Amino acid sequence: MAQIDRCKVPQAFWRAAEQFSIRPAALLRQARLPATLHLGEQAFVTTAQYFTLMQAMADLSRDPALGIRMVQAVDTAVHPPSSLAAFYARDYRDGLTRLSRFKRLCTPEQLHVVETNGDCIISVEWPFALEAEPAISIDITFATLVELGRRATGRAIIPRRLDLTRPGPVSATHTDYFGCTIRTGAPRDLLVLDAADLDRPFPGHNPEMLEMLTPALSAALGELEVLSSVSEQVKIVLKRCLASGQPGLADVAKQLGMSDRTLQRRIAEEGSTFRDVLTEARRDLGRHLLTDPTTDIDEVACLLGYQDTTSFYRAFREWEGMSPSRWREIGRHH
Repeated sequence: MAQIDRCKVPQAFWRAAEQFSIRPAALLRQARLPATLHLGEQAFVTTAQYFTLMQAMADLSRDPALGIRMVQAVDTAVHPPSSLAAFYARDYRDGLTRLSRFKRLCTPEQLHVVETNGDCIISVEWPFALEAEPAISIDITFATLVELGRRATGRAIIPRRLDLTRPGPVSATHTDYFGCTIRTGAPRDLLVLDAADLDRPFPGHNPEMLEMLTPALSAALGELEVLSSVSEQVKIVLKRCLASGQPGLADVAKQLGMSDRTLQRRIAEEGSTFRDVLTEARRDLGRHLLTDPTTDIDEVACLLGYQDTTSFYRAFREWEGMSPSRWREIGRHH
């Protein structure tokens, strides 16, 4: 599946706008977008429309620091499940990796994270953009990345520097929030972190928390309360850990309190292999997640630990002989 130009506007976005007295109707009117866009569970817009929406918000509020204030005001819990997964990562590096994977799967926005000489340089690319990304949108992205580090490590993460292409000067809120040198009129928008901060652990690293993030995920785990075989136990652990990327045999053995070799032997005694159990766990959980119509297919791919949507589609076709969207459609009529 080639990448398509559509961004999902999460419900959290409209709620955050309302917190700052910007009503969705006024915002959509200003952006000349359909008046009911905010009512749909699945609000999709193109990159150009997303930029227009962001600019409309900046114009209506007349607050140059609105993007930062919105990120600070948003309660962690209203993030969509797959980006919320980043808050339960092992460490800051893992969190950034998950967030960039989530963005790649659910929007055309691409986060590039490069570590070099003790710096971690983050830039954003919108492959379908025809004009520059609005300043408020850049503020939201960079503040989200810093906020993730601060909230999840519990430490005052201070970037090394921030490069902005917009003309200066920036607001006092920018200076206070980022706490680092801010260069305006720069050739590119870049957030530069101290690479040493990326090793900081997230004390809240919590695979169990992911069960609560989507009703379908907890349902899938609830049905397995009755533990019979080792393979079933392995499946439960895998379902919990998939959103964090692909868990290996060693991770699972550790959580079940046995050695890798013992686990491998016990799965083999039941006539299976770790790889088979992993496939089954993904298949079961994938079916469950797809029965919830509010979960986007890209998000399902993300929650199952796939690196891209194409791999998920390929796997799903092998399991069910049809695409996830077709499977979901048939299920809806039965």
